[in-house]
Amino acid sequence: MKKFLAVLGILFFSMSVCAEEVDYQQVYRDLEVPTLKYVHNIDPGEYYDTQNSTWSPYPLFRLTATLYFKSITIEPGYYLLTPREHKGSWYMLFKEGGKIKYIVPIYDRQLVPLNFYDENLPKAKLTPTQKIHITLLDTIGKFIPSAKRKPTPQTYLEVVDLDNNFISLVVYWGNYKYFTIFRTIQL
Repeated sequence: MKKFLAVLGILFFSMSVCAEEVDYQQVYRDLEVPTLKYVHNIDPGEYYDTQNSTWSPYPLFRLTATLYFKSITIEPGYYLLTPREHKGSWYMLFKEGGKIKYIVPIYDRQLVPLNFYDENLPKAKLTPTQKIHITLLDTIGKFIPSAKRKPTPQTYLEVVDLDNNFISLVVYWGNYKYFTIFRTIQL
């Protein structure tokens, strides 16, 4: 019974922590426009992220309306979103055509809940031939470690429309989710 009460207390505490309201206007005011630049607008970490992948592991974001972050205007288009750390601060890189086009600060970084990807991402529908091929590759990977396939990080995007013309973009990438905030009108 004591264990049950302890678990119930932990769940209640975690729910109260999750229910805290975020003052988005204050968060937006506190964030500063990034001053960092990359040489030739090339992300140096992209090579390491993509060396074991057939395709880009970054989530693709289709933007149909202009977004604003203080003096940065993000034009409509297709962008690969990449979270990167620089000197202890996290930034979201908007890449187009392999080049960094915009850099926006991330205001919060949290762990992704267990089984989140299993519940929210669709399962791949494989043909019998594809199933045999994947089973064969996994079997070879058990006996030859260098041939083992490395999984790509799982990704998910969430866009939330907030009050007062704010938009929250949440990027789930691997084990973490990254929060950014934008405005729909320029001030």
